[in-house]
Amino acid sequence: MRSYRAFLDRAIRSPEAFWAEEAKLIEWQRPFSRVLDYSRPPFARWFVDGTTNLCHNAIDRHLAARAEQPALIYVSTEIDVEQTFTFRQLHQEVNRFAACLKGLGVVRGDRVLIYMPMVPEAVFAMLACARIGAIHSVVFGGFASLSLASRIDDAQPKLIVSADAGSRAGRIVPYKALLDEAIERSKAPPGSVLLVDRGLAPMRRLAGRDHDYAELRSRHLDAAVPCEWLEASEPSYILYTSGTTGQPKGVQRDTGGHAVALASSMGKIFCCNAGETYFATSDIGWVVGHSYIVYGPLLAGMATVLYEGTPVRPDGAILWRIVERHRVSVMFSAPTAIRVLKKQDPALLKRHDLSSLRLLFLAGEPLDEPTARWISEGLGKPVVDNYWQTETGWPILAIARGVEAIPAKFGSPGLPCYGYSVKLYDEHTGQEVGPNTKGVLAIEGPLPPGCMTTVWGDDERFVKTYWHSVPGRTVYSTFDWGIRDDDGYYFILGRTDDVINVAGHRLGTREIEESICSHPGIAEVAVVGVADQLKGQVAVAFAVVRDARAVELPQQRKNLEAEVMKQVDSQLGAVARPARVHFVTALPKTRSGKLLRRSVQAICEGRDPGDLTTIEDPTALEQIRSALVSA
Repeated sequence: MRSYRAFLDRAIRSPEAFWAEEAKLIEWQRPFSRVLDYSRPPFARWFVDGTTNLCHNAIDRHLAARAEQPALIYVSTEIDVEQTFTFRQLHQEVNRFAACLKGLGVVRGDRVLIYMPMVPEAVFAMLACARIGAIHSVVFGGFASLSLASRIDDAQPKLIVSADAGSRAGRIVPYKALLDEAIERSKAPPGSVLLVDRGLAPMRRLAGRDHDYAELRSRHLDAAVPCEWLEASEPSYILYTSGTTGQPKGVQRDTGGHAVALASSMGKIFCCNAGETYFATSDIGWVVGHSYIVYGPLLAGMATVLYEGTPVRPDGAILWRIVERHRVSVMFSAPTAIRVLKKQDPALLKRHDLSSLRLLFLAGEPLDEPTARWISEGLGKPVVDNYWQTETGWPILAIARGVEAIPAKFGSPGLPCYGYSVKLYDEHTGQEVGPNTKGVLAIEGPLPPGCMTTVWGDDERFVKTYWHSVPGRTVYSTFDWGIRDDDGYYFILGRTDDVINVAGHRLGTREIEESICSHPGIAEVAVVGVADQLKGQVAVAFAVVRDARAVELPQQRKNLEAEVMKQVDSQLGAVARPARVHFVTALPKTRSGKLLRRSVQAICEGRDPGDLTTIEDPTALEQIRSALVSA
């Protein structure tokens, strides 16, 4: 591992020389004058004064060599459609979409919110925004009106791109009604809405505001929209991630650093080659969809699979059928998806020809050893763990097999990726801890290219939230517990804050609590993340009702629980729905009023609740135990 560690050390010791080399992986319209400006820590500017364009690097520069090669492969098992766009065809569609955006008044620096199912037009919209210098903000299609409205208010988009409906497991999910409700709730409604009509659900159109994409597209079939050349530090997109305050944080990504980091990672971490096919099973509403469905593969000159469907419909072999049919070389999925497949007939893993598949990457939540062994042995393929966040945009911990295929360890994502100075700190003293000691996983500044540059519209929140949480240190906190073994391999142990990870989806417990508390029958609530064999974690709620008589009978409790879950569904979406809502008369708190979340979580998981000397009412914890026993 000596040469591998020397490679990692060089990226930390000589970041400017290292990243200047990596920057050659993309095309620049104007060369950068400085690789790094870190004169105002913790704000880092990479490739200063250099101008480039993400869409140019993802599509235009490949036209000379691979115009007729596949670029975007759309597979929907929901509506039984497959469609392939070559780089030339993708270029045409993105130009048409860009012309539609410009025709509706979108210019450089404007925000465009994209609330779409997994359809090609969603990718066209993202790339069209990048082409004209607009800032896109994709909102996961599973989010309901309240979550959508909060993102509209924060981003203040000039335009929203949406559709009549999506489909999930054969069930139509109307989008337009949710969008209309969100716009009505919004304090900063957009001037225009661009709608893709899939013919799945009826939708009301508002004259003057709502525009039909098909009709506008027909006017721009021969459009040729030039790329806007952006300075490397200009924003490319905003992607909202849950916070502990209930107010989502808009992760702001730059343009040049983002392009360089992704282009670099495709070779050094994911071992990809131009002309091959990449298949990430995520959604464009999440960071994996941005980095490794849309931008990363296209920057690398690869075809990328856009999948609308589930891992088990029409059967548990559908993912492997896609791999076989489209000769997928590298695949990226989540541990939850594999745990779902473990419930299927293992023979399905052998049904299809997977000779094209070299590697399966898994991330989004901790990967347990039994799941990793099961899928690796079942497919006969290497399974590669990796760890990162919405905020970083590409892996923090992994084995960079494109540099050297050093040994992996089950349960560990690996070593720090090049450019990340990873440390573990004691949460109370801020002192760095040694091997085999639990600590808060943090990163010394500057963050490498591709990571978030700030919180959209709130530099102060960026500094306070991420850089001042470790006592006495100015380091970026991941808010994850970690431990490092004697060989330097890291293991992730779970969150240090009130954000939970449900099947790879990060959810703020505060948002769920606020939704539940808006029910007229609920006075107070606590939501915690509880370990789950399938999803990694699930949300569990403990609610205090306003009138104890409302939950005296089992059927009353059952009815109120159903009402609360329905409310969360309608406001935040099914992804935020608690697995259970238990009713108690008091929540365990300290004498100063702080909720003892970790103690509640420990009881739910059958662990010791820890030091309870500061608890105000010991019977409150007994109520938690009783509620779980009687459930």
